[in-house]
Amino acid sequence: MPELPEVETVRRGLETLIIGRVIRSVSVLNSPKSFPNAQADVDEFMIGSEITAVRRRAKVLLIDLTTQYTLVIHLKMTGQLVYRGEQVFGAGHPNDSLIGELPDRSTRVAMEFMDNSWLYFNDQRKFGWIKLLPSVEVPNIDFMKKVGPEPLEADFTAEQFAERFARRARTNIKAALLDQTVVAGVGNIYADESLWGAKISPKRKVADVTPEEFAKLYEELRYVMNLAIEKGGSTDKNYVNAEGKRGSYMDFARVFRQEGKACSRCGTIIEKIKWAGRGTHFCPVCQQ
Repeated sequence: MPELPEVETVRRGLETLIIGRVIRSVSVLNSPKSFPNAQADVDEFMIGSEITAVRRRAKVLLIDLTTQYTLVIHLKMTGQLVYRGEQVFGAGHPNDSLIGELPDRSTRVAMEFMDNSWLYFNDQRKFGWIKLLPSVEVPNIDFMKKVGPEPLEADFTAEQFAERFARRARTNIKAALLDQTVVAGVGNIYADESLWGAKISPKRKVADVTPEEFAKLYEELRYVMNLAIEKGGSTDKNYVNAEGKRGSYMDFARVFRQEGKACSRCGTIIEKIKWAGRGTHFCPVCQQ
């Protein structure tokens, strides 16, 4: 599943292309559960509306409309968003739908704009969805009420970061980092990378992490996420854009998928184990 930097890459790409465009029509193809919205609501609040903003909360995209409604979009594991007009943009799970003729058999929703450009939502496994909701209700959906703060927000401090882990004192730090109710958008790659940067073992209990270590972990998490956004993401095996370009963060990865190689900091061989339910990469010396 794409993590925060990958979804942010999609948001930034769409933001330059669809703001100000007016929706002419919406077609649902092959999978009603991908677009679980009443036709009456679509006709009244979506058709004829103009897109005013493209936002992101954790791993969820939010497209705001002039009708004060919002399209809430979750790509899940195999989702894609592809824009076709004078310019072309797309990102998501890599298959020919990103560059081939659309709609195709993986297209679930096709949105036409008044200028004859299109936005397609493709999803091979049909786990992703687009929900049309009143904008004022978006903060009240279960996911939004439970999800933690955005780790890259300017006003999210190191002290607040450490405080978010207080109720998970008996949990190991890797599992706590992956908990979306603690901090939003952190997945397996950036958990491993930031823990390595902070020299913290993924096995350690939250209660055993010192304030100084939490401050370092905060810095490292923000560093790796900002770098990943700059490089277009990191899930190079299951995430590409419409030009076939893969997120290049993995070229800079220090521990993730580096098992069997020497740690760049101390020379010890990087290990991979199953921890917190995920494949976990760490240096047994740097991260004792």
